[in-house]
Amino acid sequence: MSDHESGTDPSPRETDAERRQRRAVFLRELAEARELRDRVQPRRAKTARLRHAMRMRTFRW
Repeated sequence: MSDHESGTDPSPRETDAERRQRRAVFLRELAEARELRDRVQPRRAKTARLRHAMRMRTFRW
């Protein structure tokens, strides 16, 4: 039995590139899920967009 089996024992220090790759995949999937939800529930998506715009307007840099 080998020390490193893929998927079973994640290395304690993964490289920066691996972490960035996983994060990119996660963010891409999150964006896809958000687009799908917006298509399925356009009214809710519109109110969320308006709420976000209001929050951005009132936020002070």
